[in-house]
Amino acid sequence: MTTAPEKAPPEAGHEEVGRARRRKEDARLVTGRTQWTDNIQLPGTLHVAFLRSPLAHARVLRVDTAPARGLPGVVAVYSGADFAGEQGSLPCAWPVSDDLVVPDHPPMAVSEVRYVGEAVACVVATDRYKAADALAAIEVDYEPLPAVLDMNDALADGADKVHEAGNKAFTWTFAGGDIDAAFRDAPVVIDRTYVQQRLIPSAMEPRAVVATTDGDTCTLYSATQIPHILRVMLALTTGIPEHRLRVIAPDVGGGFGSKLQVTAEEVLVLLMTRRLGRPVKWTESRSEGNLTVHHGRDQIQHVRLAADRDGRIRGLAVDLLADMGAYLMLVTPGVPLLGAFMYNGIYKMDAYDFRCTGVFTTKMPTDAYRGAGRPEATYAIERVMDELAAELDIDPIEVRRRNWIAHEEFPYTTIAGLTYDSGHYEAATDRATALFGYADLRAEQARRRQSRDPVQLGIGVSTYTEMCGLAPSRVLGSLRYGAGGWEHAEVRMLPTGKVEVVTGSSAHGQGHETAWSQIVADSLGVPFEDVSVLHGDTAVAPKGMDTYGSRSLAIGGMAVLRACEKVKDKARRIAAHLLEASAEDVEYTGGSVRVRGTDAGRTIQEIALAAFTAHDLPDGVEPRLDAQATFDPENFSFPHGTHLCAVEVDTETGMTRIRSYVAVDDVGKVVNPLIVEGQVHGGLAQGIGQALFEEAVYDADGNLLTTTLADYLVPSAADLPDFVTDRTETPAVSNPLGVKGVGEAGTIASTPAVVNAIVDALRPYGVDDVRMPCSPERVWRALNGGAS
Repeated sequence: MTTAPEKAPPEAGHEEVGRARRRKEDARLVTGRTQWTDNIQLPGTLHVAFLRSPLAHARVLRVDTAPARGLPGVVAVYSGADFAGEQGSLPCAWPVSDDLVVPDHPPMAVSEVRYVGEAVACVVATDRYKAADALAAIEVDYEPLPAVLDMNDALADGADKVHEAGNKAFTWTFAGGDIDAAFRDAPVVIDRTYVQQRLIPSAMEPRAVVATTDGDTCTLYSATQIPHILRVMLALTTGIPEHRLRVIAPDVGGGFGSKLQVTAEEVLVLLMTRRLGRPVKWTESRSEGNLTVHHGRDQIQHVRLAADRDGRIRGLAVDLLADMGAYLMLVTPGVPLLGAFMYNGIYKMDAYDFRCTGVFTTKMPTDAYRGAGRPEATYAIERVMDELAAELDIDPIEVRRRNWIAHEEFPYTTIAGLTYDSGHYEAATDRATALFGYADLRAEQARRRQSRDPVQLGIGVSTYTEMCGLAPSRVLGSLRYGAGGWEHAEVRMLPTGKVEVVTGSSAHGQGHETAWSQIVADSLGVPFEDVSVLHGDTAVAPKGMDTYGSRSLAIGGMAVLRACEKVKDKARRIAAHLLEASAEDVEYTGGSVRVRGTDAGRTIQEIALAAFTAHDLPDGVEPRLDAQATFDPENFSFPHGTHLCAVEVDTETGMTRIRSYVAVDDVGKVVNPLIVEGQVHGGLAQGIGQALFEEAVYDADGNLLTTTLADYLVPSAADLPDFVTDRTETPAVSNPLGVKGVGEAGTIASTPAVVNAIVDALRPYGVDDVRMPCSPERVWRALNGGAS
């Protein structure tokens, strides 16, 4: 991976924000000297294994657990009937519409299964291998029912039903402007249907849960992104009083949305430890995870765009089918709606119409996966912009220039009703084209086309934006989301002058401990090394809304900064008293409070010790130098950028090779360039994975065929190009530091860039789409099905 030249880093002793600091947490994470959930070994721990349905849809007639009970090491065997009275229904926290159908979702099936992998029984034993072996002794009788796999078929009259209420989960619509007028007599109408294939999140660390109980108090360790939300939802689901429940997320090895969930296993392990009075543990295998971790994407996008002959967009209409799978999980119905506000992308238009229909099928439920709705939206608009350019014989970048929001127009309220606070699409695109050598590559492409080279060159463009920093609580409330978008933090000055930061954001690879330390070091004027960050434990950090939606820095980091400001306010009051000056005459600068115009002052470390001893404090001031703060943003943040991809496509075999890739992103103010680079590189890998490699495949009976990493193709470093990355910077105005999100940017931008490049290479052969993943076979079939 290479990066364009940057400004010289700050000299030692200068500002921390902007420095490429190595991550503090890597010393333990990279070496494995840390506490993963599966590493936790509590005295007397029992292990659970789940028996899962081999059928996509069936009635459960009989579950006989008796044959497994007497096997060596087996402590208990349960069926769904054993938990029917207490397991409740897994929660859906986003009731998006009045017509939403929310079926009961028991953690363990009682009378009917609706996807392959749904739990029907379990064994608790003295070790995981005995538990797994004993599953074979459980006898289950099923009455097969028809599988429902295709969304269009599911909505047809007389279709077999996933649930008694039918297969339509909801319909949600949004309109801006007069869409009929926009399409009436439009000189150009582009009409396309795109398929967002089903994806399987593949975090480095599989899901794992350990539960233990001490009297009437339960502790749950889980590899989760959302310890605070999980605690609330488990209390509501199981009836365990919230104040008697502690949730701990140890170091978590990746999530990408897959651990933004309240899972069946978390509920069941918690119930089992209460019954047995001993710790109970479950860790999934990779094949078990592919079956039962919630899946991502799986949408059919019908997109119509109206434009004038000069390329100006008049209107955009989107009709979306979104596969919910068999049940609604935590935010399942809301995921496609996050994209609803972004199909217009960075473009101006007169009208926009969006319609989404959620559909039940007998497949694993879908939910948030890196980008959650915004990659799908960006893919559709960026693909159709290339189609518009081809229709008008205009360069793809030029047609975008004619439609995007100019930098002097910010803040700009889009046709979808969002106010983009800042941006400079021209600067990002100019930088990207320069790094890419855009004109030279176009010239090479023309030569190859003219010479009928069997290996054609394609150039793909993606000029994207996204809404992240989820989100203003009032906006989430208007969308019926079941929680707020705020974040909480506490900053504690210890007596020795060191600093503890308690954050409600729960890291799973983002580098919070490093970035938060940099923010605090600058704000308080203390050494970077003197700051420690605590997170992920509801007993240590009792308040928080956790980590997802690129919200950590833009919201969680701002809560930390706000708490620092409160600490400084208190420090000024104490120092003024100690210095026998008025509070108005002192200022906080460089880690000290000083009397203006004099050398008299106290360092923050001296003030912390004075607060601890409490020998001489102002009246009414408590003997501690701590502060808490909650930050709820007034708006989303809107990172943007331009990604350019060059591919070589062998027209004889369909093989595609990414030759070069340039990503220029604008994520506002950068706290740590190394962390930003890592996030962009990881996001690019996932977006390219969707474009070229990844797809969850079911057969006609609803069996998942891609249950291992030999079948589900996750790209390795050998499959990826040498990325060139760079940044422009337009600070956000929605937070004090001017930061935007970066965690999902690479994933959102890269998929359309790659597919646009492939289609660009094949366009002379009559090809205007290749369904993802663009495998050699699919590319070859597209070539042989198109005009010569």
